Amino acid sequence: MPDLEPLEIGVMFWAGGDPLETIREVKSLGVRCGQLGIPGEMELDGAAQAWKQALEAEQFRLVTVFAAYRGESYADIPTVQRTVGFIPPATRQEREERTYAVSDFAARLGVPSIATHIGFIPEDPSHPDYVAVRDMVRRVCDYAARHGQTFALETGQEPARVLRRFIEDVDRPNLKVNFDPANMIMYGSGDPIEALDIVGPWVISVHCKDGEWPAKDRPGALGVEKRLGEGAVGIERFIQKLKAIGYRGTLNIEREIEDRHQRLADIRDAIELLRKLR
Repeated sequence: MPDLEPLEIGVMFWAGGDPLETIREVKSLGVRCGQLGIPGEMELDGAAQAWKQALEAEQFRLVTVFAAYRGESYADIPTVQRTVGFIPPATRQEREERTYAVSDFAARLGVPSIATHIGFIPEDPSHPDYVAVRDMVRRVCDYAARHGQTFALETGQEPARVLRRFIEDVDRPNLKVNFDPANMIMYGSGDPIEALDIVGPWVISVHCKDGEWPAKDRPGALGVEKRLGEGAVGIERFIQKLKAIGYRGTLNIEREIEDRHQRLADIRDAIELLRKLR
């Protein structure tokens, strides 16, 4: 597998279809690394070998495997609160077991980190959901540690100070952060550049994504994702801040639109932008 440079540009992409064709498409963008998302409905039994062979054949390095879950929806903020991550009580056991399965899958590929959205962390540390999810994250961290993996929480749903307190409360050395600046803006949870001062010591990976703040006249609506460089993140300021805090990991472009051809075109443009800013 290739040795990666500091701030090497990668792509966040999703499993689906033939692994070799998927990796070749991502490589055609001009990158050597990325993060792989695992849909909640994807069957993992037997899938690891095909992905491992494809990664080796294409000399492509995965830095993170992301877990998504059945029944999740990002339609708006109330829906996210009800359906996403570890917060909904009815699906906790199923999703905990699924996270272990994703950890096993990543271990077979030799990937050193798993990640997910755990959902909206309550601000009150005595809240039953806070306590249950804290203990669940501790178990996931301990499981991932057996594979030598970190477990990264993706930013977005809660302010950075709440996320930091939660991380400190979980108290596991392999609990880290996958920092997505656009999510913080689109959820209205805080300025991402300022947030890096708060959670920077735990940031192990980042998404390069852009977006706008939620519309004030649409309560509960998420902000809109934008092409990299055209939203409110301030991508040049973001890269400068990453350098300032000593971040040396990959810059993983994420573009979440359904139009495949437009998505690939936007990723190519984002790669060119990041090459200028690195």
